[in-house]
Order: sequence, then structure tokens, then C-alpha cells
Amino acid sequence: MILLVEDNEDDAALALRAFRKHEPNREIHVAEDGVVALEFLHGKPGASPSAPLPRVVLLDLKLPKLDGFQVLERIRHEPRTSNLPVVMLTSSAEHTDIERSYALGANSYVRKPISFVEFLDAAKQLGDYWLSLNLTAPQG
Repeated sequence: MILLVEDNEDDAALALRAFRKHEPNREIHVAEDGVVALEFLHGKPGASPSAPLPRVVLLDLKLPKLDGFQVLERIRHEPRTSNLPVVMLTSSAEHTDIERSYALGANSYVRKPISFVEFLDAAKQLGDYWLSLNLTAPQG
């Protein structure tokens, strides 16, 4: 399963289309903001998480409520998700955003492709690596 954290409906739809073209049966959960993403991963306050952890989180930086940096910090802070692979998937190519993402524990930083064809290729490469080749660490 993939957790896609993306507030832009068009970008989310494009990502879903791209991933489903290569792996039509892959489960993809979309969270439209940072709070929803953390509730999916850690459960709502006072409740346990209801879903298993995804194999990878694709996390946008510019999100409402909690931005991608704040979400990443909380993912790394919780034992259950501290080893969870997180790929920053964002339109920002700012050096400070890239540097900060890695400093906070991102596993990868990918700039969103502009065209659908480029996005298809990126989705295939991300899926091949993070869902097929990469061996994940045990979760806390």
C-alpha cells in the first residue's frame, strides 16, 4: 500500500492515474492534509490505528493544517513509524526544502514532473524501487 499525502486534487488524480497504470491492483490511500495523514498512520487521538502501515509515504511539502515538514517530524518521532520510508514528492526545487527534508529524515526527495508522460515514468520508477526492490526496516 502507498500513502499519498497531497492536498491538490489535480495532482492527486494525476498520481493515482500514473500509479494505477503500472500497478492497477496496488492499494493507494490519499490523505488531503497532514492531520489526516497522521491519523491514518497513528490513529485518531485516543484510538489505535485501524490500517496497517503503508510500504511508502509520498509526502507533499505544501499542505494545509500541518505541512510536510511537520508530518515528517511526527512520523520520525513515533516508534511505530520511525523507520517508515518517506519520499518527499513536491513541486519545490528549493535547496533549503531539499536540505531540510533530508535533515528531518526523508528517504528521498523527488520533484513532481510537469507532464503526464514524465509523471508516468516517475511513478513507475518510484513503484519499482520502493515497492519491489527496497527492503523495509521492521516497524516499531
